[in-house]
Formats: sequence, C-alpha cells, structure tokens
Amino acid sequence: MYWGGNLAEQIEFLAKGVADVVLSKENVMQALMAESTHNYRPIIGYQNYTAFFISNKEKPKLDKAYFLDKRIGLLDYPTSRSGHILPKQVFKTLDIDLDALDIVYASTHKALRDKLARGEIDLISSYWRKDDQKRFSNNYITPISGEIIGSRWFLKMNDENTDLACELQSVISLIAKSQSSSYFESLQNYWQCVSLPYYFVEEGL
Repeated sequence: MYWGGNLAEQIEFLAKGVADVVLSKENVMQALMAESTHNYRPIIGYQNYTAFFISNKEKPKLDKAYFLDKRIGLLDYPTSRSGHILPKQVFKTLDIDLDALDIVYASTHKALRDKLARGEIDLISSYWRKDDQKRFSNNYITPISGEIIGSRWFLKMNDENTDLACELQSVISLIAKSQSSSYFESLQNYWQCVSLPYYFVEEGL
C-alpha cells in the first residue's frame, strides 16, 4: 500500500502500471492511456461535486479587494481540487499574489470547517455537504467552478477476474458508507455484480 499526495508520484505509478489498485481521476487515466496500456478498469466512483468558498458571516465575493483582508482556509493537499487547486486558480485569475493573502492550511476538510466554525478564519474553500447547514448558512456560499468529476477506484485487470472486481467494489462501498461525510453516500458502481441464491439439496439428489 502506498499513500501519496503528489500528482507526479501518482502519474509515475500509473504510467508504469505499478499499482494493482489505485484511486485517481478519469482525466489522469485518459491522459496516461492507463486503461488501454495497463488494463486499468473503473470499479467504483464517488459522486461529482462543486467547489465553493464558504463563509460563516457573509456571502463571499469573487473580486480582488474582498480576499485581501480575509483569513482564508485551504487544504494542505496540492491535488485537492476543491480545497487547493481551484481557489488558487481563482486568485491567479484575479491577479492576486499568494504572498499578499493570509492563508491558513488544514490537513482535512473537517479541520477547515472546525476552524471556520470557531471563527479562526473568515472563509474556506471546499465542497458543500448536506450536514453543513447545521453549522453554516447556504446563503453564505459562492461556487468557484462547475461540476467536478469525482475520483474513481481502478483495478489493473490483466485477467478477467470478475470475482475480484466485484469483491473490491463491495469492500470499498462498505468502507465509504461507514464514513461520517455525506459525500460518500452516493457511489457509482461500474460492475454489475449479481449474487446467485444458494440452493440446499439433500445428499444423493
């Protein structure tokens, strides 16, 4: 098992076909031709989502002056689109020097929300969850981009090992649905796995 937050490392793993199972984006797989070269097949995928700037006291504005005096919470994970990549793209589009911003990094989306709820920061960049409205107002969110394609789990299938694909799909689904985040409630299965009923017969029949 290998855990890495670096896209370059992920690309090396996929390009060489090192990983047997990998969590990645469809566009990365297509760019590396990993599906045709190493027979990676999607097993299960997470739902699409939208990135937002979220505040606890006002609706964020997408203009330069608004961000300059704000404490902004981002995810300390360079490959996160909603928590890192897209907000920095917004700042670049608005011609804002990152050094001029008061950016506070957190290790998880939950940590960002906790800091926002405690008033340690003025706004965060993340996705909107169903249970967010318990602590924040959906009137105080501003979309950063359109719909983002969710990540998918891919299995390298050198053989048509359908049983393995179905079992992996089942295990990932159980783990995902055990998480507290509502983001994991909707999953897309890419294998139609059918469980056949068991029939008990008397010996000799």
